[in-house]
Amino acid sequence: MHTPPEPSASAPHPRAAELAVECLKGVDALIGDWLETVAPLRAHYAGAVPDDDFRETAVMAFELLLRTVAELPVPAELAAVSERIGERRARQGVPLDSLLAAARLDFRVVWDALVARADDEDKVLLVASAYHVWEAVEAHVTGIMTAYQRTVLEMGRQREDERRLWFDRLLETGGHNPTVVRDVGLALGFLPAARFLCAAALPGPGTGGGLHGAAAALRSAGAQLQRQTVSSASLLVVQLGPRVTEETVLGRLEGVPCGVSAAVDGLAGVPRAVELAVATVRATGAEATGPVRLADAWLDVLAARAGHFASHLADDVLGGLRSAGVPAAERERLLETVRAHLAGSGSIAETARALYCHRNTVQQRFARFHELTGRDIRRPEDAALLALALRAREDAAG
Repeated sequence: MHTPPEPSASAPHPRAAELAVECLKGVDALIGDWLETVAPLRAHYAGAVPDDDFRETAVMAFELLLRTVAELPVPAELAAVSERIGERRARQGVPLDSLLAAARLDFRVVWDALVARADDEDKVLLVASAYHVWEAVEAHVTGIMTAYQRTVLEMGRQREDERRLWFDRLLETGGHNPTVVRDVGLALGFLPAARFLCAAALPGPGTGGGLHGAAAALRSAGAQLQRQTVSSASLLVVQLGPRVTEETVLGRLEGVPCGVSAAVDGLAGVPRAVELAVATVRATGAEATGPVRLADAWLDVLAARAGHFASHLADDVLGGLRSAGVPAAERERLLETVRAHLAGSGSIAETARALYCHRNTVQQRFARFHELTGRDIRRPEDAALLALALRAREDAAG
């Protein structure tokens, strides 16, 4: 008597395959059982997936599973159904956990269908094939999950690309087009009439990453924001409100070398805030160890933006100090006195205290400085010009 060979450990028992073929002929009945089984799970996303779509993909999924168990050829279109389901449900906004839970219920429905068609002897043989049925279901679930996650990432990148394009559009129009401002607000989730703060960092260790960390922390705190790269500078634009204030943003930027604009009223003012934040970090970034506010850096910004005129300004305003017969020690003493006066409140007495000398000495130095340069630091116009010239001179020397 010829004894049939034992089935391979890597394949279902031949009888299980035969039962799968029988189930395949009655797949519509399986779909009805499955729809009833997954009804509680589907309730979470029933509105997102039309009934026809739900049933159609279920039929294809069960045909794939039963053909796999029966070791029948699987057409290419059918072989890709797991990935198609994952991608489609991701785009429909179906929760991944609900989707995978529903897909894993396929095992129960297929197994019950196989058992229902088996006699007592077949049921014994089916036990040995349970792993293969489960393996087919898990392969299907894995395909769904992989495609779902890939699609979510792609959708996220697309959304970020769209946000960047809208923000670029806002910068291009300078905030002067009300329609663009409105559309940008809708695309980025910004309120057009809100207040905004912009921080800018230059490429370098701890800068871009620092802005990323600050953005993550602010987003967790409920802030609406946009990260962008403009002219090699990394930007962080934050919408301010009761829960996210200027102090909140500056606190999150602690230790991040960056320039911070003044807060601006309205989304239309953001392009100006971006320009000023970038100008601030370009003027102070080399020395900064944390956030530098525009209000504290105007002299640096103006000197940097003056370009080659800055050196002309320094030469014109301070050139008299290089006159013949002026010793280097005297020149530095005069400059030290002017710097101390500019750094203080403008009081001669305060300047004298800062330099540990008599007020008459300070006045004599001011007179000598006026004689050499033609500029009187006690005149507001000259004081402002001297402050800018000294900053330009320091930047050139640095």
